[in-house]
Amino acid sequence: MDAGTGDVRAVEFTSSRQGDSPLLPDLLAQIPPEEAIGTVTADGAYDTRRCHGAIIDRAADAVIPIRRNGRVWKEDCPAAAARNEILRATRRLGRTFWKKWTGYHVRSRVEAKMNCLKLFGERIVSRDPDRQTAGIQTHIAIMNRFSALGRAEIRAVC
Repeated sequence: MDAGTGDVRAVEFTSSRQGDSPLLPDLLAQIPPEEAIGTVTADGAYDTRRCHGAIIDRAADAVIPIRRNGRVWKEDCPAAAARNEILRATRRLGRTFWKKWTGYHVRSRVEAKMNCLKLFGERIVSRDPDRQTAGIQTHIAIMNRFSALGRAEIRAVC
């Protein structure tokens, strides 16, 4: 999801037995290469070499918290160096402050959009995977059109 516009930019489907993180490179590939990606924000399940590598390949910055038991990776690739910098910053600043400093909490907008998608579709009617995909793509197109009409302005109250 583009946090600035609220548009869903890429989608992949997984079974309940499959994790989401292996699909991150496929999600990033759905965004045209000429379109810049500033940051990729995800939860700790995406703290893998493959995910960090895919983010580096798109010249983006990862905003992924290190797993609680995370250790320094051997710096044998740019992805490991970038991930180790996140680990150092987290240890230096503390996990809570790192999340605030990096804007990690923007991820809650993605979670809210996914909740909207689930409520909008309620359930997938078709049993055919191609039709399921088409149905979800239609829902996303409608939601993106709603986002284009306008969004609520969010202001911090001090």
